[in-house]
Amino acid sequence: MFTLVVGLLYLVSGRTVQSQDATGSRFVCNAIPPGAEPGCDYGPTGNRVQSSSPVEDELRNTIIHLRETILQQKETIVSQQGTIKELNSKLARCETVTEETSQGKSRGQGTRRKEYGKNTMGDLPRDPSESIDQLGKTMQTLKGRLENLEQQSVRLPNTNMSAGGASGLTPLPPELRELLRQRLGALETRLLRKVAELEEEKSRLYNETAAHRQRTESALNSLLERIIELEKSNNAFKSPEDFKVSLPLRTNYLYGRIKKSLPEMYAFTVCMWLKSSASPGIGTPFSYGVPGQANEIVLIEWGNNPIELLVNDKVAQLPLSVSDGRWHHICITWTTRDGFWEAYQDGERQGTGDNLAPWHPIKPGGAIILGQEQDIVGGRFDATQAFVGELSQFNMWDRVLRPVDIMGLANCSAYMPGNVVPWIDANVEVFGGATKAALEICEDRAFDS
Repeated sequence: MFTLVVGLLYLVSGRTVQSQDATGSRFVCNAIPPGAEPGCDYGPTGNRVQSSSPVEDELRNTIIHLRETILQQKETIVSQQGTIKELNSKLARCETVTEETSQGKSRGQGTRRKEYGKNTMGDLPRDPSESIDQLGKTMQTLKGRLENLEQQSVRLPNTNMSAGGASGLTPLPPELRELLRQRLGALETRLLRKVAELEEEKSRLYNETAAHRQRTESALNSLLERIIELEKSNNAFKSPEDFKVSLPLRTNYLYGRIKKSLPEMYAFTVCMWLKSSASPGIGTPFSYGVPGQANEIVLIEWGNNPIELLVNDKVAQLPLSVSDGRWHHICITWTTRDGFWEAYQDGERQGTGDNLAPWHPIKPGGAIILGQEQDIVGGRFDATQAFVGELSQFNMWDRVLRPVDIMGLANCSAYMPGNVVPWIDANVEVFGGATKAALEICEDRAFDS
């Protein structure tokens, strides 16, 4: 019995060992020396076990080639990233130049900035022609650099192995190629826009220069004509009031004009020196017309009629006589109260009157014409009413002067310019052949007498 049990145990243990050997595997772990390639066989002592299998040799070579390919692709990507950064930097400089150019136009003339090296995207030269050439050269340089980059890196080593074991070539990654083309296209578009703006600015500067030259020539011509006119009229006055206006012909186009107009007035005094021998009648030494009333104030001797004063087209005859060809001093006063008037010749009062446009204020904003009677404000003259002779020291006040003041003006013992219309050269302009000439009235009057 005991023998039978021992036999059965022996049979069971033997089958178990055989089953484990048939189905199980045994693994032995060996240490790999530092720097050794993985996948290579090493013995328990660390010595590499030489394998003579061709499949293992091919796999080993493939792994080495893959590592080299990955390193080359990494270097190429780093180089291309540097190129992209350079293009982005130049594009940013282009945008900076565009912004600074627009800001410089609003500020006027800007300061000259630091210039960058040749064929860069630094600040552009100030000359539009140089800027256009510089942009063109820069664009061509960038195009050349991109073409060289594409030629050098258009195909990179591939990890795939051909059937014969030689390495194949694949194109540059399409994403990187498209990004480079987009960057270059955007840069070229901005450069072309900048060139167009510079061309437009160049054309505008040329037009402005031509217009400035034309204005300068026109101003010089006007100045030359003025000099010739002054030389012809010998209008070199010692003082602004020492001149006369000459109206030698009875026409409807010779006249003088006072640049200054009148305010609203309730009284006035007008004084002047006259010299005339015209017949019949000396004409109209001066007239003042306003819109709606061409005869607001008029002094006229027409035909065989006596000298008349018109205020608001109302008439008063004055007892004056100045047609003997000598200088005479004439003063006329008027006030709206009762329409009272006075007439002075050579400092002496010759007559008075009233009821001349009483309570009528003199209207403002009209035109004062020397030598013509107005039918409309500032125009439509009648040759038969034109003044023929010389006129000087036309002054006007907005009040009635005292007789002593009028006498002082007449005998040259006092000088008192009008507070409303003073007789000065800059305040008088002449037209149609009327002239201004130097005159010291007191000396000339003493010579005539």
